[in-house]
Amino acid sequence: MEKQNNLSENQTLITKTTVPTLPEIKPSETKALAAKTSVTKTPVTKTPVTKTPITKTPVTKTPVTKRRETKLSVAKPFAQRGLMVSYTNLYLEARLRYNELLSIKNSKEAALDKAPPGKIHVSKTSHGVQYYLRNESTEKSGKYIHKSEKTLITKYLQKSYDEKILKLVTVESASLKKLLFKTENVITTIQNVYSDSPTEVKELIIPIDISDEDYSQKWLNIPYEGKVIPDYLPFFETKRKERVRSKSELNIANALADKEIPYKYECPLRLSNGAIIYPDFTVLDVKRRRVMYWEHRGMMDDKEYAKNSVQRLKTMMGEGIFVGEKLIITEETSTSPLGTNEINAIIKKFFS
Repeated sequence: MEKQNNLSENQTLITKTTVPTLPEIKPSETKALAAKTSVTKTPVTKTPVTKTPITKTPVTKTPVTKRRETKLSVAKPFAQRGLMVSYTNLYLEARLRYNELLSIKNSKEAALDKAPPGKIHVSKTSHGVQYYLRNESTEKSGKYIHKSEKTLITKYLQKSYDEKILKLVTVESASLKKLLFKTENVITTIQNVYSDSPTEVKELIIPIDISDEDYSQKWLNIPYEGKVIPDYLPFFETKRKERVRSKSELNIANALADKEIPYKYECPLRLSNGAIIYPDFTVLDVKRRRVMYWEHRGMMDDKEYAKNSVQRLKTMMGEGIFVGEKLIITEETSTSPLGTNEINAIIKKFFS
């Protein structure tokens, strides 16, 4: 209402100030005045209509197309993508915790099967702690156990502790089992979005997560040129028809292949200084989405060979490749060969 009042007042002021200044219009001048009036109104009405859409069009469309072109042009290659949704540290820790709980549960159940019958009751008095053996849980008193019977007291105290722990472990493991089941279902659904896409689509998108099979295949499809072992040198042929240099390397390669763990033999690794080395095995840890290196030292009783092996280890550590994290080292001498049991134990430790 205030705006309407102000507007009417302004209009009144305008008419009062402009009317006295206008000359008297004669009938013969009416047409000329009308023509002048129409000429002055034309630029006022056309100017905002024609200019407004022209200025808005490039402002809204131009940045959108540029952003899309930038994203497509700088798409990172597969080796640099962090496809870690399915096996994050949180998921792996939950799965590790679940396995630990199952192990504890099994051990406590086995221990309780061997425990003596009855329950121990602990009574705190002003003179210290007293122990009573109850054959029934409803029994209020019980048979007093003298402190000198330490072995018997220890067995019943351990039994009481194991029973409490077993209940808690059972509850936690059941909760984790449900959580892992739901999580794995979601993971599978996310992975299938990529897996179920046509090949042409897969080549154009960057997924946040893919299945183990797709991940392994993409890594194996990356070409490389390893060292060539000529015919005049001794070699062993793996199950995958690869040439390797020793019997132990043959056992390592076949063990990895048997467990369907992706690997590349003597795949070149470029160092930060530009030099290239050829680790014996470059192995893909599919579950943790990481690459590991397996170096086998087969002649550690040779001084020069051992010296070079130490220098090679220092070189790899300088690149951030440390034993137990990204690097596995196995050794043998002419009198102490590497056994298949050791190989299988290492594979279980790092890739299961």
